[in-house]
Amino acid sequence: MNIAVVGGSGFIGNFLIEELLSAGHRVVNFDIQHPKNPRVTHVYVDVTNFSKLTIAMASQWDAIYLMAAVANVDHFFVNPVEAYKVNMDSVINVLEVAKRYKVPRVLYASTVWVYELANGSDLDETSPLLLQNVNHLYTVTKLAGEMSAISYNRLYGQEFTILRFGIPYGPGARMGTVITEFVRRALANKPLIIHGEGSQSRYFIHVADLARGCVAALQPRAANQTYNLEGRQKVTIREIAEIVQREIPGTVIEQVAARKGDFTARKISYNKAKTELGWEPKVDFRQGLTDYIQWYRENSSR
Repeated sequence: MNIAVVGGSGFIGNFLIEELLSAGHRVVNFDIQHPKNPRVTHVYVDVTNFSKLTIAMASQWDAIYLMAAVANVDHFFVNPVEAYKVNMDSVINVLEVAKRYKVPRVLYASTVWVYELANGSDLDETSPLLLQNVNHLYTVTKLAGEMSAISYNRLYGQEFTILRFGIPYGPGARMGTVITEFVRRALANKPLIIHGEGSQSRYFIHVADLARGCVAALQPRAANQTYNLEGRQKVTIREIAEIVQREIPGTVIEQVAARKGDFTARKISYNKAKTELGWEPKVDFRQGLTDYIQWYRENSSR
């Protein structure tokens, strides 16, 4: 296939491109940053500029992955206007480009954060999302992106696939996430900061598993469907800190006030992706975290 990846120079995008190339697809990366993989064709373009994006993507594509987004929730809190613009403009611009060039499918990178709007503990793609439960602008933009994709399908027949990512980790992860910050601080002999009791739980998913799930979603049966690409192992923030503490002796853990609007993980099923796409996470979290610490040791000075 001829595949366009918008925002392919980011953490997950880099792994996605590797997986697509390994599967034999032809890939072009549209991004304002250079990709890490020199084998991929790179086109410099700002996804928020519709005119330039339309010109840059003038070609025949079998699918477009929309990976571009502001994913750091702290950035949203500090600079909501800029973050909101990126996340909202990127979706409508890519959908319109796809419609104009008759691209068969747009695959949209969403998030399990949207389940903050749901009630209950065991959730899947059919769980109702209640607007009155919204608590973060990041979630607003991702849900709006999903609704835009569905609307383009109903109004114009543009096919989509929504991929709700779990919390990713692994080599090359952007700084500022809990895992990257814990490892960075521990290796710098700084204390690990836990917000609240550290009982907040996550189902982290390795970036390699996410990339596999994204490629699996190219299957025809994934058209106009939503899939959770979530981890299988529940782990608390305190447990992560304690794993890092064991791997990096001498690390100190400190507790501070809880953070507003923090994500509260609940069990989110990936059974639909397993049943329909043949996908499930493979990387054990503790082994993946240990491997990441080793990778960071070897690459942090580069």
